Amino acid sequence: MVTVEPGPWSLAPALAMDEITFRSDTVLSDVHLYTPNQRRLMVRLNGMGQPVFLSQFKLLWDRDSQTDSGAEGGDHTEGTPPAGTICSRVGASLQAGASTTTPEGLAAQLDEDGDLDVVRRPRAASASEPPGPPRDKVHPTILMQEEDDVLGDEALESSPYNVIKIEHTMATPLEDVGKQVWRGALLLADYILFQRDLFQGRTVLELGAGTGLASIIAATVAQTVYCTDVGADLLAMCQRNIALNSHLLASGGGVIKVKELDWLRDDLCTDPEVPFSWSEEDICHLYGHTTILLAAEVFYDDDLTDAVFKTLSRLAHKLKNACTAILSVEKRLNFTLRHLDVTCEAYDHFRGWLRRLEGLAGGRLRFAVEPVDASFPQLLVYERIQQLELWKIFVEPVTDPIMSVDKASQPFS
Repeated sequence: MVTVEPGPWSLAPALAMDEITFRSDTVLSDVHLYTPNQRRLMVRLNGMGQPVFLSQFKLLWDRDSQTDSGAEGGDHTEGTPPAGTICSRVGASLQAGASTTTPEGLAAQLDEDGDLDVVRRPRAASASEPPGPPRDKVHPTILMQEEDDVLGDEALESSPYNVIKIEHTMATPLEDVGKQVWRGALLLADYILFQRDLFQGRTVLELGAGTGLASIIAATVAQTVYCTDVGADLLAMCQRNIALNSHLLASGGGVIKVKELDWLRDDLCTDPEVPFSWSEEDICHLYGHTTILLAAEVFYDDDLTDAVFKTLSRLAHKLKNACTAILSVEKRLNFTLRHLDVTCEAYDHFRGWLRRLEGLAGGRLRFAVEPVDASFPQLLVYERIQQLELWKIFVEPVTDPIMSVDKASQPFS
């Protein structure tokens, strides 16, 4: 995460965007910092006057990845995917990992001085350095406000299933970081694509969905996805991103419902006058059918982490079925004056909650926690760093709880 604030935001020529000013009250996701400029376009201003950008994220698909979790190379297929899958190929700008050897290339090559010219083997797409252009400082291309059809890229000319399009903001205050795309959401989306059978036909609830990227990917295989967060402007962005990627959802038949879910409230908003509120039918369906809960990159503040885990516990006690929560987190290192050392306080607080869940006894539910091996294939183009982690929480009912139901229904205070 980088603290940065762009220069004056206006519909001025792109030259005005070349310089950035660093400040301490704004944050910029590494995803946007390293996204090639030609894949990030400013399209409009949102209801709060913030510039909104449209980025393309490549979807990679390998036929061997369906059965071999270690396969990351091989042939790529384009065209309409079968139901519940995303089929795409690597575009021309991302083929750095493909073989370009020809019969003529097998012979030794000499440079102009007669020395042996050694050609290095290209790095794979999952290497530590992302493919594509080198990392430049941020200077997005400025388009006319509300301009449509801005993705005239060769990737879309070949097949629309190669790309997921996400609208987002950049360099936001901390309270608006949900409007950016974070690596943890891409890791979670990767896991969903890898574990399609786990999500097939399920009802899924995502907490703190942000731009909705993981919910969109989940809806390619799940039957119903509740994409939840707070703030009408953010939820409207989710709704717009769902519409931008409707072609990905059509084959699987999944439905995404954008709803408000505030972790600081004990109940769901049912006021029909409030945008993205819940109907009684939605609430009954949520509690009656949900078996998977998702959360990505929402563990950066201790108070919010407390609220997330209390919400998970509250929901788990209301669900009629056993459920699995899949959590994505990035272990961020920060130097603190209090410790005079590099620490991971937010991550340590997150791990403390996992231990607390495992230690619960005598309640109506049993919580089992386990890490997920992150060596599964990378099907989205981003920088998968070692600090990215996935955790699973399995929640099952206890047949003979020691505690009373009233006490067990609220294990956290």
